[in-house]
Amino acid sequence: MNQTRLTERRLGDAMRRRLPARVAEFVMFVLKQAWACLFGACLLAAIIGTKVIWQDDWPIARYDALFLIALGLQALFLWYKLETWAEARVILLFHITGSAMEWFKVSAGSWGYPEPALFKLYGVPLFSGFMYAAVGSYMARVVRLFDMQFAPFPPMLLHFGLAVAVYVNFFSHHYIWDIRNLLFAATVLFYIRTRIWFRIGANWYWMPLPLAAFLSSLFLWIAENIGTLTGTWIYSGQNPLELVSFAKIGSWYLLLYVAFATVTLVVKDPLRQSPVAPTRKAPQPQSPTVQAQ
Repeated sequence: MNQTRLTERRLGDAMRRRLPARVAEFVMFVLKQAWACLFGACLLAAIIGTKVIWQDDWPIARYDALFLIALGLQALFLWYKLETWAEARVILLFHITGSAMEWFKVSAGSWGYPEPALFKLYGVPLFSGFMYAAVGSYMARVVRLFDMQFAPFPPMLLHFGLAVAVYVNFFSHHYIWDIRNLLFAATVLFYIRTRIWFRIGANWYWMPLPLAAFLSSLFLWIAENIGTLTGTWIYSGQNPLELVSFAKIGSWYLLLYVAFATVTLVVKDPLRQSPVAPTRKAPQPQSPTVQAQ
């Protein structure tokens, strides 16, 4: 049993001794979610903290400090084995694809970064790629921490094909028709049967994959508002004190499928073509029973 699983068991035992079973499971769910999004939470804390304390006459620009903080965080995650090297390579890929989209969107005037920086390329500070990496980090870690399984999973051709279509549409809709409504429909059509099975203690629960993506996009929209309210980036035509458009929830919903496809380049074992039995309990470390076709 690895250290993470041992720590989880000790925490779970402590919670169950002090709290009703359902409350203990909810607390464990929240704690594991918080642990999974540690990279993103640290990055948001750095964005808020630097906004509060930074002075214009300091020798290093705020964006450059955020870039160095993000680099340090990534190094610490690898040093303490909070991420594997295989996961880090895939997260790097999403970092690159996210940065490419940033360069295009900033050049197209969709949003901008108003502060100066040394580590800035095509108007985009290099720390911005780590915001996409934070999403990939969360996905890779949450799958591990909750022993997640995705069943029944659609054919990989549809899975990756949808991700490519979503990514291309973020660029192409500036020149031709926007097919995001078709892409929304495709996410439901392809994944409506897919359940995300996750373990809390000895119990297994499930959630429809599209619902999980939508709920995640709500939290990312909140993170977007932290970015704009601190003036770290600003959308075209947006007052810094205005909330980010609710339409960005849909954008993040779609982009999550790109992130998920990127993570599944390495994290393949949890993807199951067959459905699993609708049981809540399973002896550790077994997973929900796969049903025969």
